[in-house]
Order: sequence, then C-alpha cells, then structure tokens
Amino acid sequence: MTVENVEKRGPDAPEAGAGVTLMGGHPVLDFANTVAWRTDPDRRAERIQGATAWARWAVAAGLLTPQQSAGLQEASAGAGTEETQRELSELRHLRALLWPVLDSLTAGEPPPPTEWSELRQVMLRAREHAELPPAFPLRWQPGTERLADLGHALALQAEALLGGPGLERIRRCGGPGCGWFFLDRSRSGTRRWCSSGDCGNRDRARRHYARTRNAQ
Repeated sequence: MTVENVEKRGPDAPEAGAGVTLMGGHPVLDFANTVAWRTDPDRRAERIQGATAWARWAVAAGLLTPQQSAGLQEASAGAGTEETQRELSELRHLRALLWPVLDSLTAGEPPPPTEWSELRQVMLRAREHAELPPAFPLRWQPGTERLADLGHALALQAEALLGGPGLERIRRCGGPGCGWFFLDRSRSGTRRWCSSGDCGNRDRARRHYARTRNAQ
C-alpha cells in the first residue's frame, strides 16, 4: 500500500480518524510518534492503546489493508490475554528502541550501543519470520495475522529507512517537549516543526511574549 500523510498535525491536535495522527512522512516515524509529548514527562501520553487500535493504526499508516486489519483484530480477540499483552509489550519495546536511535541520528551522533544492539536483534528476528518471494525487486514480506507480525513489519521498515536514501531528511520537532519525528521534504530543507500550526505557533507565541516583555 502507498503511504501517505493523512494529517499534518502536532501532538495537541485531536486524533484523526480511528485515533490516528500521521505527519511523520514514513510509517516508522509515525510509529515513533504514537506517544504525544514524548520528551515531557508531565504531558506524555499514549495515543494508540490496545490491539484493535493498533490494527486500525496500521491501516492508516499503510502497513495493512482493511481486510488484513480485520483479520488481525479477529486473531487478537481469539488469542489469550497474556499473549496479546506480550505482543503489545513487544511493540512498545520496539518503539522505545527506535527513539534513542532516531534522537542520535537527528543530533548527528552515533546510535547508543545498547539500543542499537537490541534493535539489530529485532531486525534479524523480523527477517526470520518474513518471506522473500522469488520476484524483483527483492522485498521481505512479513505476515499480517498477529500483532507480532506488525512489529516485524515495522522492524523491516526501520531497516529500510535507516539504510536508504533520504536519511539526512529525518528531523525531530524543535518544540519543547514534543519529540516527534518527520521527513523534511521542504525545498529548503529547513523545516523545524512537526506542525507549523501547532508547535510552530507555540514557538512564535513564546518569542512574541519574550519580545513584548523585554520592550516593557
């Protein structure tokens, strides 16, 4: 499926569609952005909770078709609570591994060794659980039946993102406490905010307030 930006909105925006706000420009960045105000402990909030919500998010992110999402939801409902919680925990763990790696990338620093080593292992397991059809171009095909398959798909997408063209276009929002990532596709390559109308407006308001106060 083709991945498109459903909405270019910031972390304070109401959730779009079935609880989804997409502005990262890539499924992996949108996955990392499923926590609002990631770098502000007082405001930090999960935006996607539960197997059903993740299955619906995967459709909006372009990772599953609606039919595949329905099948995943049915499989999750039939699975035991313990298995579902384990798979949800693995999804959150993958997201937690990606954060410091993407943070280091946007800061122009090497990835942290511990998280990088763990992410490498997750990528290797994803390949072990994926198929490689005899067709060109060669492309790993993860399953679609379980939440674990969604994690494998995201791990393989992360491998492609971190090893592909456009790596230098990955940015982190400059808004204090936001921490969201996006692909900067602006012609000048100087985009600063996840959303000009959200974090951008807050920054402009802060600067206006500072100028007004200094002028008094």
